[in-house]
Amino acid sequence: MAIGEAGPGSVRRGAQPKRLEETMRVRLGRECVYVPSCRFGLYVALRHWCPPGGRVLMSPVNDDVIFFVVLAAGLRPVQAPLNPLDASIDIDAVPDEVWGSVSAVLTTNLYGNPDPAPRLRQKCDALGIPLFEDGAHAIGSRVGDRPVGAWGEASVFSLSKHVGAKAGGMLSLADPGLREAVEKTCEGLLAPRRTSAELAYLVRPYAEATVRGLRLRRAAWAAIRLLGLADREEIRMPLRPDELALAARHTPGLDAHHPWVRVDMHDYRLRSGRLRLRRIGHKLDRLDDVLDACRVGTELLLSTPWAKPRDGQGTQPLFRVPLFVADRDAAIAALARQGIVVGYLYDPPLDDYAGAEFTDPSPAPEAARWFARHALPVDPLRARTVIEVLERSGAQPAPAPGELPGDRPTQGELPGDRPTPGGLGRSRG
Repeated sequence: MAIGEAGPGSVRRGAQPKRLEETMRVRLGRECVYVPSCRFGLYVALRHWCPPGGRVLMSPVNDDVIFFVVLAAGLRPVQAPLNPLDASIDIDAVPDEVWGSVSAVLTTNLYGNPDPAPRLRQKCDALGIPLFEDGAHAIGSRVGDRPVGAWGEASVFSLSKHVGAKAGGMLSLADPGLREAVEKTCEGLLAPRRTSAELAYLVRPYAEATVRGLRLRRAAWAAIRLLGLADREEIRMPLRPDELALAARHTPGLDAHHPWVRVDMHDYRLRSGRLRLRRIGHKLDRLDDVLDACRVGTELLLSTPWAKPRDGQGTQPLFRVPLFVADRDAAIAALARQGIVVGYLYDPPLDDYAGAEFTDPSPAPEAARWFARHALPVDPLRARTVIEVLERSGAQPAPAPGELPGDRPTQGELPGDRPTPGGLGRSRG
């Protein structure tokens, strides 16, 4: 149990969270606890298994919110070398001294491409440290003989991504005996339900449908800014290093890092209301249909010249398919002209973004920099239109990693000419 954060007494849980948990329990084959967001579930997991001051090996091509969750838990992020074609952790490139220093490993499964969980499981077992799986993008992906999320001591999922509920998450546990302790920890961290937040959640789909129908994207972003809901102008949120250094004095705990952890999801720790839970349940019931459609779109996109080489395994139902283009900004602009928004960009890598004051840099950063600069994550549900636009625009595949000297940003550099806010990086829920 996270010390000092769990309230006494039993946790009252209604029928609706239990139904969601049972659906995910059947899918994963392990115990599941509903949480208001993926990031909230990850924080709870880190606090349960990692003592403050521990070091967590993670991917530098990841959402900055996840980085701040690790910091909020009182832990030190350690950036791993990556496979340049899917941004998974390159186990063999991690130096022995780094393996000997970390107290946990956190996978990313970026866009649904699995990290090498079977090998990471073996490595963590040998070191006696926990493995955590972030399955926000990978709710339907498999690795080895199991689903993503069934390898670690704990795994977290977002119900905002494939499920499309734009709220909710799931914390999965290898040990069902920990369920009660986890629920108590969650209870001590949850903020009271707000009627205004529930109403905003309920009307959001209708507002978004109206915006799409009237093609009012610019007006919509202006309204979001006026309401104080736009937290970033660039792909990465402002680091604010002086404030971040002050916040580090008050960890572990969410409150000090709340200004960073809340970005893109202000109700990440609010109790979910009945109507919100009902909508999430309806969306979750249709998940398999969405995954089937994602597999079809993924297969089509992976057959294009912009895709990475096939690995010979079955097609995953990717949340976004990373294509690799030489001029990503031009490709984003061409897609935007057809109403296709490119999001979930994570550039620059976290070690270039945060610097050595707040994270241990990767010992081999080039692959992450190449991926972060060239990956164009596109929605497989829009596969045919994306291919048509890229073909018409003359988009060229990116040269393979290492072919171009200087094909990486300098420390802290952001690629030029960023897209409009519709193409910004988005959170993992």
